[in-house]
Amino acid sequence: MPNKISVLLVDDHSLVRRGFRRILEDATDIEVVGEASSGEEAVRMAAELKPSIVMMDCALPGISGLDASRLILQAQPETAILMLSMHSEDTWVQQALDAGARGYILKSAVDMELVAAVRRVAAGELVLDPQVSRAPSLKGERNAGLTPRELEVLRWIVAGKSNKEIAAQLDLSANTIAVHRANIMDALGIHKTAELVVYAIRNGLVHVQ
Repeated sequence: MPNKISVLLVDDHSLVRRGFRRILEDATDIEVVGEASSGEEAVRMAAELKPSIVMMDCALPGISGLDASRLILQAQPETAILMLSMHSEDTWVQQALDAGARGYILKSAVDMELVAAVRRVAAGELVLDPQVSRAPSLKGERNAGLTPRELEVLRWIVAGKSNKEIAAQLDLSANTIAVHRANIMDALGIHKTAELVVYAIRNGLVHVQ
């Protein structure tokens, strides 16, 4: 099958990686292109293999999964990180999203949930395990399901750009940007640009250098 979803598996336990590989490779549209056992190895292999998705364990020896995710995304922002964890507490979920992860799945997830999560993250969705704590600070982001284009527009809004400036950057009309801006605010239940900027930064929707 052409255009398979390429996945790099990152976990320090070989048995865990083997189990995940078996689950994922049962799906005809997913291909595991590599395995890494540490954060450092994950960063190196992600640069070499350029996978669509890095399935990243939160707890790794050396560089943590969170830090490895940040390093990978700095070099390859188009890569999607799907975080795997044993922890369902909202602080872990928030840290993963702050690091740029597009999904957070518990290791106890059943086979079909894991495959579905990979497909949804590959399609640009934000995926959170149904068992994780529903932190109020994540409510807007979870319910909004902003599209990749809306997130892109949001980044420019946070950077202080006008509709006209954003339109020039994205090769769209200012009218289209205005519609995106309105849709973003409606989705998040926010009506002022200043509040939108604060919310986006606080909830990890946008990463400020």
